[in-house]
Amino acid sequence: MIPSFTVREFAPRRTRYCIIIPVINEGERIRRQLTRMTSGLADLIISDGGSTDDSLDDLPAQVRTLLVKTGPGKLGAQLRMGFAYALEQGYEGLVLVDGNDKDDVSAIPRFIALLEQGIDYVQGSRYAPGGQGVNTPLHRHLGVKLLHAPLISLAARVRYTDTTNGFRACSARLLSDPRVAPLRDVFMGYELHYYLAIRAARLGFRVAEVPVTRSYPAAGPVPSKLSPVRGSLTVLRALFAAVSGRLNP
Repeated sequence: MIPSFTVREFAPRRTRYCIIIPVINEGERIRRQLTRMTSGLADLIISDGGSTDDSLDDLPAQVRTLLVKTGPGKLGAQLRMGFAYALEQGYEGLVLVDGNDKDDVSAIPRFIALLEQGIDYVQGSRYAPGGQGVNTPLHRHLGVKLLHAPLISLAARVRYTDTTNGFRACSARLLSDPRVAPLRDVFMGYELHYYLAIRAARLGFRVAEVPVTRSYPAAGPVPSKLSPVRGSLTVLRALFAAVSGRLNP
């Protein structure tokens, strides 16, 4: 089931691929990020979880569509409404990138190039050769390297190195396969990210990693919706649900 949402289209579809940016109350971060996203390779679609700040007022011309969630759910619901819209619009694939200005969006052409080569799931990785993690909090670095990536790699039977990174891409072929069925309402939080990495590989879809740069501020609060304790528990619950196979159709 797709969560209810509103659609504001500012332009017709112009490209074969789209970029979906999930956001909620990102303030100046999403404004800065959008100023750097001027490539004509893919249409920009913002998937808003219900922001109450003014960060999405006066969107720049390069944004094609604003989706605003009005139904229940968090990140997983935002992703599902973005996926549903992209498939309905006929895009051949999509790139996902967080809207908190941590990712170097100049990597987007690398994702699209791999989609054009027939790769169905592309995982961005700061740990892949050529990637870079800047000021990554120690607990996140250790969690990815020692627990998250090893467990997802084991379940997928493919080695991934940066499985909490939201910078990734999917083909329409993957998302529309009934054996994947990503629009189900079991995906409310972070489960869908982890599930797709596993399910794509286990079903024999072509998967790949691409080097990316993810930067955290050297000082001040970390731009994240996850707290160190409760957020970590949320991630662990989603992780174990994905690796156990409980989320399979």
